[in-house]
Amino acid sequence: MNKIQLKQVVPFAVLSAIALSSLFIPALPNFNDDGKYNSADIVWILVATALVFLMTPGLAFFYGGMVHRKNVISTMIKSVVAAGIVSVLWITVGFSLAFGDSINGIIGNPSTYFFFKGVNSGPSWSLAPTIPLTLFALFQLMFAIITPGLVVGAVAERIRFTSYISFIVLFGLFVYAPLAHWTWHPEGFLFKLGVFDFAGGTVVHISAGMAALAGALVLKRRKVHQERQEIPPANIPYVLIGTGLLWFGWFGFNAGSALGANALAVSAFATTNIAAAAAGLSWMFFDVLRGKKPSVLGFCIGAVVGLVAITPGAGLVAIPQSIFIGVLAAIISNYAVHLKSKTSLDDTLDVFPCHGVGGIVGMLLTGIFATKTVNAAGADGWFYGDAAFFFTQLKGVAIVVAYSFIVSYVIFKFINLIEPIRVSSEDEEEGLDASQHNEKYSQGTLIVNGHEVHEKVTY
Repeated sequence: MNKIQLKQVVPFAVLSAIALSSLFIPALPNFNDDGKYNSADIVWILVATALVFLMTPGLAFFYGGMVHRKNVISTMIKSVVAAGIVSVLWITVGFSLAFGDSINGIIGNPSTYFFFKGVNSGPSWSLAPTIPLTLFALFQLMFAIITPGLVVGAVAERIRFTSYISFIVLFGLFVYAPLAHWTWHPEGFLFKLGVFDFAGGTVVHISAGMAALAGALVLKRRKVHQERQEIPPANIPYVLIGTGLLWFGWFGFNAGSALGANALAVSAFATTNIAAAAAGLSWMFFDVLRGKKPSVLGFCIGAVVGLVAITPGAGLVAIPQSIFIGVLAAIISNYAVHLKSKTSLDDTLDVFPCHGVGGIVGMLLTGIFATKTVNAAGADGWFYGDAAFFFTQLKGVAIVVAYSFIVSYVIFKFINLIEPIRVSSEDEEEGLDASQHNEKYSQGTLIVNGHEVHEKVTY
């Protein structure tokens, strides 16, 4: 069997082995609702879980609309395919690694919930006593799905599809699961250190942002980037649709992290919306201040940055301060994009300056504006007299930044040793839709005198 045939067999063989193994896992009865669960909490977290899942196709539209039209399909599928890969991985071992019995505060015991063993009939998660453990596990699954999907924007238009599938698996096992354990497990070392991340500023956004930076460095620059070509977005209405879906889904992302239908969920819902609105305006108006015209892309990107920045503090900061968080985060990320454009870094859709920097800003501003008035189980930030909490957040950010970047860089390098992680120059020129998937996105193609026109604008 030659190398090409082996690569074709392995993915199906692995999936088949998992499917066959599942036959030997004993079936256990569902949880017994003996009155300890709250029906309203169950309904809300079911809805929140569905909302977070909606963010994945939303992200696909958001990214797909911004790339070159010959790479729309390949970019969108890389986000969506995570729903398949991570779901299977989460059931088998991912949930155990993230939330299983803690091993020295570093990682969960992989055998705790192996193949969801005991999840259906097990006791509630200690921090979510009013909902079944199964529901908590599914809610957390949606976070695990979207995180590697965020990295797509940095490596778009040049990474092999099979290589990206390998990245999703390795990132889920060696980056996402450990970070989730450190931050959200009561025995995790960041949790015990006093670091607060309400809904994923470190676990989701900083980890994805640093992985994006690592991926862009390993994959190096696209030909169009080397030639300083400016590629017009394939479909701006797609970006607008994607932004709407992300914004809508983010209510489940942040308000659902209250893990109940309660006052904290309402507060997180409000801060999420306000921060996004303020950040969208901030990005757009800051562009105008720098001599640009107000743009749809500017508002959409700014709104997403605001959603990123409010995520770690959504249930910890007050509603008025969420305006400041959104405005400041958009300005900082906007300027970070500007600085990045002056370098040779080819982060295709600015994932690092938007998600990485946005997540860092959000964590640090949580360290300033968090208040026990909003969440008695939280902390008071520097603004409310506790400077120590800010420096705890800073320490947590530094640890997550370093770990996420180093491990992600090693993962990309390791994959590149197995097979070239980047497509050939011919495939890149043809476009990944055709070369990787034998499919083509045609909507919006400009036809002049019967011929397709490929715009090429230099700057």
